[in-house]
Amino acid sequence: MPKVSRFAPVAVNTLKQNITELLSEAIFSGKLKPGERLNESQLSREFHVSRAPIREALQHLQEQGLVMNSPRRGMFVVYLEDEDVQKINSVRLILEAEALRLARAKMKKAQETALLKILEALENSETATPFSRTRLDFDFHKMIWSISGNDCLERTLQGLTAPLFAHSVLRIVKSDKVRHIIFSHRPLMAFLQGKSKISAEEIIADHLRVPWVQPDRFSSLAPAIEQRSK
Repeated sequence: MPKVSRFAPVAVNTLKQNITELLSEAIFSGKLKPGERLNESQLSREFHVSRAPIREALQHLQEQGLVMNSPRRGMFVVYLEDEDVQKINSVRLILEAEALRLARAKMKKAQETALLKILEALENSETATPFSRTRLDFDFHKMIWSISGNDCLERTLQGLTAPLFAHSVLRIVKSDKVRHIIFSHRPLMAFLQGKSKISAEEIIADHLRVPWVQPDRFSSLAPAIEQRSK
């Protein structure tokens, strides 16, 4: 008996784009589970296409952070253990603090206006889908990294945090915490506008502590009591 496909037929004229969108939707809807292996041959049969567009779509999803490549094992839907999240955040804390300092020194009025527009949209996204809300969150941070003027720093932060932002969409976050996460971006904006005397490291560490547990655990900025307990 032929196996029932989980996906509808794909229009050939937009093959890669359609497959990418359908796989993204399957990941966000839970049809494809966190940590599930994405087999090219199986997907090509389900989509009724060759393996080439499947491979291209998976590579694109890897760039977005939704898919992770495990050497000699293949592609998997993004899944991060708590320790993975802490390690990413510990590096992010250092790099993003630098991006904040650079962006504060370089930010022009037009960039400030554009960043405020994203922030306002984010603060009005409490009832939006997790994907839409996280996309605004990521866009806000990416614009800060862009304003920093250091394209190497920008690319590093995007590559480092893409799995983290994708993972955050797949987490079940209590509704009472969503509002705190959304409004934890205001202090970042205040820092960029020169309205805060708190250090960049403290600003970003406080921001990361809202959604994540011990985001500085693997950094030199971790509380001394944590360092002594290791």
